[in-house]
Amino acid sequence: MLFETLRNFDIILGSGSPRRKYLMEEMGLKFRVLVNNSLEETWPEEISAEEIPVYLAELKGKHIMEEVGEDQLLITADTIVLMGEEVINKPTGPKDAFRMLRQLSGNKHEVLTGVSFRQGKRRQSFCASSLVWFAELSDAEINYYIDHFKPFDKAGAYGIQDWIGYIGVEKIEGSYFNVMGLPLQKMYHELKGFLGDE
Repeated sequence: MLFETLRNFDIILGSGSPRRKYLMEEMGLKFRVLVNNSLEETWPEEISAEEIPVYLAELKGKHIMEEVGEDQLLITADTIVLMGEEVINKPTGPKDAFRMLRQLSGNKHEVLTGVSFRQGKRRQSFCASSLVWFAELSDAEINYYIDHFKPFDKAGAYGIQDWIGYIGVEKIEGSYFNVMGLPLQKMYHELKGFLGDE
């Protein structure tokens, strides 16, 4: 079983996201957190939107640990929001967060999370996608959310598990946990293949 195999590894989560940490804990995994906050989240212009979160997840891994031991498993992830052709990352402040949420209001968007595994010299990455439909939000509701929840560390300026998710999200297609930042079901099965635990 995968969880027996994982006990043989020093599992490292390369993310400062409280949501990813919470989800890993809820999965029953024993791990530690390592973060390199000096990384600039930029990507080459020529890559597709679907490749961006994978590229960033892999980049985070390289910046956190150049060398990964055979008994270590490094997991990194990155999430972006795609609205039409526009990539919506993290807001720069309250005004940018308001602009993003006004844009998402009453519309459908796609949430893409890239996940990367590193163990010894082995590497594997994948991307998961979810569609999210937002109800119309008033300016007052958007401002209330920004003022009280300060979603400046979240792609698209919102957390589905926050107040705005309760009142604003009409439906989702795909993994709820992917929208939170870590597609647990897909990650579990990808890890089984990566570690040869099928």
